[in-house]
Amino acid sequence: MSELPALGQLTIGYCPMMDRQRSVVAVRLTVFPERADAPPDAAPLLQALSLVFPPPDGALALTLRELESAPAGAGAPPGGGTPVLLNIASERMLDAVLANPPPVHVMLEVPAFMVADPARAPVLRALRAGGHVLAIKGRPVSELPRDLLPCFRHAIVDLADDRRGPNPGPAAAARTISTVSSGVHKSADLEAAWALGAQAAIGWPIEDDLPKAGGRSIPPDLRGIVELMNRVDRDEPAERMEHVLKADPTLAFRLMRYINSAAFGLRVEVTSFKHALMLLGYSKLKRWLALLLASGSKDQALRPVMYAAVRRGLIMEELARSSGDDEMRGEMFICGVFSLLDRMMRQPFDELVKSVPVQERVQASLMTEDGPYTRHLELVRAMEQGSAVDIREYGEQLLLAPTEINRALFAGLAAARELD
Repeated sequence: MSELPALGQLTIGYCPMMDRQRSVVAVRLTVFPERADAPPDAAPLLQALSLVFPPPDGALALTLRELESAPAGAGAPPGGGTPVLLNIASERMLDAVLANPPPVHVMLEVPAFMVADPARAPVLRALRAGGHVLAIKGRPVSELPRDLLPCFRHAIVDLADDRRGPNPGPAAAARTISTVSSGVHKSADLEAAWALGAQAAIGWPIEDDLPKAGGRSIPPDLRGIVELMNRVDRDEPAERMEHVLKADPTLAFRLMRYINSAAFGLRVEVTSFKHALMLLGYSKLKRWLALLLASGSKDQALRPVMYAAVRRGLIMEELARSSGDDEMRGEMFICGVFSLLDRMMRQPFDELVKSVPVQERVQASLMTEDGPYTRHLELVRAMEQGSAVDIREYGEQLLLAPTEINRALFAGLAAARELD
């Protein structure tokens, strides 16, 4: 993504918006200007968004009403990718974006206190007339003008605020507004959001407690991938590896689909496992088996975990791109992808490494606080949490400029879009 403009004056975090089937239907980007009182021009940010999140072909941003009528697990609309929800943590910068808005497939969050300002009413009405999708964020301190409520498609209410009282926020005042719960961290938070009537939720429900060690094995639908990874790790010939694929046609299909995806960058179509080995070699094949493992579970509850793991790997790989060290890039990719493997397999890492081959430096980074890639992983976690302070702190520790961090984030998200 070398064509991305410089975004050195911004700190950016991201997280998913999920429907009731836990499918990701939008990506929320939270943007912190380095100086909220003097934010940079928003044009480079909007230009980057147009590259990373192109508009769906012939479709506007997906509404939650449309989600409710879609088949279970359908996710985002076909033909262009996942919509983006832009959350700008600067009143001045947000005003500038509202005055010169991005394409209509980029949804915009507007805090309730800004909506309550009568001076902004004409801008909000103009945006609605132009087809833009707006979301009101937070609980208004006073009743909003009734004629402004139709300007908003969604009401984003923090789950903790929703629990404090019976008032669900502005969604109660207008049936046209869908409620979206934010601040989701665990599976129980999702269930609480649905119980409160939310149509979608924002956050990472990946912090559930792990079960106690012992007594668990690799899930049946993932055993073939693990077996193939072990054979690749032992440098076995292609003929022996093909036995695994012949016994699991679904695995063979998924592997070929990944290898032939646009993100893989091959100029010729891979038609067989032997052909894949010839073009890729064992090292690159192991990388994509790791990706397949991280996204291979059929458990609907694990969709957010798989979504996070794939993006962690791609973003961490991009953080190492300037190093010029291909081995380091590959290991950082594996580190990111495997960073949630304990939650996916519901086993602690010290048990997993007995059955899943993991490089020594990756293992140290996942199981200790001073591994070679531990700080990179903490940086990506800070991006997921939208913690500007932590993103800047880890970036400084790694001697990474904000421009490099943002480039890695956008490049990783763009690569992940090619795999979806």
